Amino acid sequence: MFKDFFNLNNPDFWAIIERFIINLVFLFLLIRVVYYRYSKKARYVFSFFLMGIVIFILGSMLPIVFNSAMAQLGMAIGLFAIFTIIRFRTRNLNIKDMAYTFTVIAISAVNSFKWVGFPILGIFLFNIIIILSAFILELLLARKTRKARKDNYSTHPIIYDNLEMLKPQNKEELIKNVAEITGLDVKKIVIKEVNYKSKVATLDIFY
Repeated sequence: MFKDFFNLNNPDFWAIIERFIINLVFLFLLIRVVYYRYSKKARYVFSFFLMGIVIFILGSMLPIVFNSAMAQLGMAIGLFAIFTIIRFRTRNLNIKDMAYTFTVIAISAVNSFKWVGFPILGIFLFNIIIILSAFILELLLARKTRKARKDNYSTHPIIYDNLEMLKPQNKEELIKNVAEITGLDVKKIVIKEVNYKSKVATLDIFY
């Protein structure tokens, strides 16, 4: 068992290290450059990085242990299932943070695969498409928020406890309800965070 302990002259090992470096670069672009820039939630950066690293190592080692490429697919599906269960047993994330969590899982799982007969450039392009999509969506959301503020609206966060009113079809009723509660001429409402456990939501109101 220990005779090859210091022997790292194995092509599979170095191939995993190469993919790990690539994965780490794309995780940095997604988490630090895109996510943290627009969310400023430093407490999730650590979790996202560690999650991506662990998932990559698991995905890389499973085919070696089980000698089957299908183990990687099973692992990826299993991780999504496990996360779904944990999602409802721990503190609730808002929708955007949950989307980033799934994205970190997906990128790390895809990069851990040992692609045979598939161009490496294609994997790079898939990663770039995902990160560019996140960046563009964040950019559009930021511009929308800035536009609302430029319309001479004042903004203020409030805690709201009627989650039923947060459904898209209740948009107008929500604005009227918040206007009645606050006594302000509310023009727009942005849902910042929803805590289903406490049954309250944090809203930014523009008035």
